[in-house]
Amino acid sequence: MQLIQARFVTEDVGALATFYSGLLRRRTALNDYYVELPAGAATLGFSRCRFTEDSAPSVGCGAQVAAGAGDIITDFRVPDVDAEFERLDALGVQWVFGPTTQPWGARSMMLRDPEGHLVNIISALGRDIS
Repeated sequence: MQLIQARFVTEDVGALATFYSGLLRRRTALNDYYVELPAGAATLGFSRCRFTEDSAPSVGCGAQVAAGAGDIITDFRVPDVDAEFERLDALGVQWVFGPTTQPWGARSMMLRDPEGHLVNIISALGRDIS
């Protein structure tokens, strides 16, 4: 597994991404839902509340959704999400959602670590990501 991103969950993606863009002296295209900033070998990501849910109801940031404002999600890349699912499930992790093909083509699954932090496991479909 390779750490590829730490992602901040926020209601104002543009403002937080602009702050870190200035901090890191990096330019990026802004939008209201998801932004990545290069930060060495990994990236800093910013996603809007309710953008990380698989099929949870859209009820605002808070404990009842996958991610709330102020949360940080660590993203790990693997060659095959489905191959990792059984191994991780055997560890007794708390799943937010299992292997899912995202609208942008990536395959991912999300879990919580023992302290409740969000961990996203992702692989890209049709691309070598090793």
